[in-house]
Amino acid sequence: MFDGIFWDNDGVLMATEHLYYQANAEALSTAGVELTLEDFRRISLRLGESVLGLVADAAERQELRRLRDRIYRRLLGEESRVIPGVRETLEELHGRMPMAVVTSCRRENFLRMHRDSGLLGFFDFVLTREDYGASKPDPEPYRAACDRAGLDPARCLAVEDSQRGVTSAARAGLSVAAIPDKMNRGGDFAAARWLLEGVHQLPALLQSKDGK
Repeated sequence: MFDGIFWDNDGVLMATEHLYYQANAEALSTAGVELTLEDFRRISLRLGESVLGLVADAAERQELRRLRDRIYRRLLGEESRVIPGVRETLEELHGRMPMAVVTSCRRENFLRMHRDSGLLGFFDFVLTREDYGASKPDPEPYRAACDRAGLDPARCLAVEDSQRGVTSAARAGLSVAAIPDKMNRGGDFAAARWLLEGVHQLPALLQSKDGK
């Protein structure tokens, strides 16, 4: 029923959202700011904004960003993991239609977390944060992906876990399957066509004629 599938990365392919929260929280704590999980969910995962904006001074934010990035890179090297069921699902879908990754992750961090993931061979291409202008929830990332693949957005599926990602894909004209985890609890997923409990449900959905 679709001509292509575009996958988010963090929280869909890789269990890394909690690491990004931890890195931001540790960095902000050095400035005397406590970042709660709910603040992270609201600011980052729903609105798609930087939680470093909780610090008013621009120069201090730059220092915190560098510190946050160092912490995040360390955590990725220690703890990033492929989400259970992802590899099996990609193996089942591989070759049936074009697939690509559309992520807000920086390329350096993306490559670091996928160094031993074994997943990149399933995808025709990857778009990271450097490959487009406005980030999710803006529709530009998914429009750029459809343009690169030469596909009509109305004939494509996005797999997302966050409110900002669902909004981005839906605004670009794609159908969306949302798989929210505990990091995205409380998000608004009304724009998603399907709300799934896990990625393992995706092949059966795609095999059905109408997706119901």
